[in-house]
Amino acid sequence: MTHPLIRVLALLELLQAHAGLTGTELAGRLGTDVRTVRRYVAHLRELGIPVEAGRGRHGGYRLARGYRMPPLVLSNDEALAVVLGLLAGERLGMNPAAPAGAGALAKIERVLPDALREPLAAMRDTLGFTAHTVTGRAPEAGVLLALAQASRRGRSVGLRYESWRGEQTERDLDPYGVVFHAGRWYVTGHDHLRGTLRTFRIDRIASVVPGSGAFVAPAGFDPVARVASSLARAPYRWEVEVLIDGPPAEVARRLPTTVAALTPAGDGVLLVARAERLDGMAHLLAALEWPFTIRRPDELRVALGELAQRLAAIARA
Repeated sequence: MTHPLIRVLALLELLQAHAGLTGTELAGRLGTDVRTVRRYVAHLRELGIPVEAGRGRHGGYRLARGYRMPPLVLSNDEALAVVLGLLAGERLGMNPAAPAGAGALAKIERVLPDALREPLAAMRDTLGFTAHTVTGRAPEAGVLLALAQASRRGRSVGLRYESWRGEQTERDLDPYGVVFHAGRWYVTGHDHLRGTLRTFRIDRIASVVPGSGAFVAPAGFDPVARVASSLARAPYRWEVEVLIDGPPAEVARRLPTTVAALTPAGDGVLLVARAERLDGMAHLLAALEWPFTIRRPDELRVALGELAQRLAAIARA
């Protein structure tokens, strides 16, 4: 059963976000009746919160003009969700800027009552993660938000972009979606400069300006799948092809699409990937439970042999 205080706070949130809701509308959203809504309004007024009621059958409730809400009104569960979200975002590298996340957490803790602040501080200080902290070059918050808004509204944007080689270009983009993966932010969409689908790291975008064009993303387009596929085909030093003698569905569960592109081949799977270093690819293949045949490059066989020698030496020690 929901505590009445929770519903009073929910009413306060509704009045802040939707001025003019009638008693019937508020009752429907709160799951109660109009008489109870009037009682909740009276409670708010007793607390010094100026709630005005419009006259007439269709008159609604609203907060007095110019009234500013308290800095934060959260239930225990809501406060825990916010704090955990900030901590997880920092650990995963999702926060556009570390000072912003730390500042938000400090403000939340400062305005909470002692009975709630102390348990949440204990959670912050004692929470552990199995995953390592992800660190990376954070994108500029304004750039990230501008791309997200343009994607939702279906509006083109102009970008000033710096490639991994340090080359700077200006281009127009139809941003189909924003994706976060492994500590980095990406935007994918139609690049007018190249006339094709492209994926860009957002931390390499220096500026975003609104464009004049509008777009509609292709039906069924999946930004996450597109970014994963792009990363698997990134222009690294080595091109790798390996035939894995295993069931395609099981192999796909073991190898994420960001690591390699997988296509059925006979009774097995053809792995196609690019890698900057072959020792990591050797470790990946050695961890598989199925036989495999290296098609290219020959240097991968050398890396796999060196790994086998190291493992054999450890086993003999």
